[in-house]
Amino acid sequence: MSLPELVRRRLPDSPKKAAPPAPVPTRKIGWRVRLKRDRSLLLMVSPAILLLAVFAYVPMLGNVIAWQSYSPYTGFLRSPYVGWVNFERVFTNPLFVTAVENTLIITAFQLVFFFPIPILLALLLNSVVTPRLRTTIQSIVYLPHFFSWVLVVTLFQQIFGGAGLINQTLRDHGLAAGFDMMTNPDTFLVLITMQSVWKDAGWGIIIFLAALSTVPPEQYEAAAVDGANRWRRMWHISLPALRPVIILLLILRLGDALTVGFEQLILQRGAVGADVAEVIDTYVYYQGVVYGDWSFAAAAGLVKGVVSLGLVLGANKLAHVFGESGVYKRA
Repeated sequence: MSLPELVRRRLPDSPKKAAPPAPVPTRKIGWRVRLKRDRSLLLMVSPAILLLAVFAYVPMLGNVIAWQSYSPYTGFLRSPYVGWVNFERVFTNPLFVTAVENTLIITAFQLVFFFPIPILLALLLNSVVTPRLRTTIQSIVYLPHFFSWVLVVTLFQQIFGGAGLINQTLRDHGLAAGFDMMTNPDTFLVLITMQSVWKDAGWGIIIFLAALSTVPPEQYEAAAVDGANRWRRMWHISLPALRPVIILLLILRLGDALTVGFEQLILQRGAVGADVAEVIDTYVYYQGVVYGDWSFAAAAGLVKGVVSLGLVLGANKLAHVFGESGVYKRA
């Protein structure tokens, strides 16, 4: 008997792979059956849909004035159409270009220095302090979120203004009194970022702490038993748990990149000048409401909306490339 035949006889036969189960046929449910099945849920959500339609989608019809020479005295039905003239004015206006540059600079600066702060604070609160102290700190940090921008700017004026606490302290100690951060264009970017961090970091902390609460404690215990220190547990357990939330908020932030604190900036625009504080929203407000150029302002706002939509779709596509669901899942 040859060696290959002897080997085949001594070795047991490899088990055959089981055939995959046949797919279970699914019957497609018609829309009438689904409507009857979900009529209670649809009835409960109908007031919200009605409010959204009346206050969000119906006003979109007003964008037609971007192609008109609109006058509020004649209305959009009688205002003459001028085609794409208003859009040409938008792209050739140097003041609009300056507003776009300021908007992008503020967004990029806050994305780098403000966006990571709630993540770091949430990780710190989740891993360092006790639950009771964590709740206390979280409530204190979250409280400024309910303050209006008028109050926030007033508080910063009392601290960083020319007659504020810092300047008064320097004067009382015989030092050169000339500190006025509220009217300094060179530090305006840092100022509004400080205001945004103080006001809205608490809201981000709550979101990230809610994401961290979904991590089973057994994972941290198993990692500690395996010898992982606090930093490794944070890197390999906490941050992966935050990754979907971080990507989702980053997509929404990019979609909102051309909208940066209208109320916050318009309150301080006069103190530092339009060269550094003029953004797209304030520019549209002054052109449309103050100066009465409604069609030009509508065209500028429409351009901003289209670009924001493109940023959301592009960021969401990038999230799909990295394996995340993003704002919506791929079909």
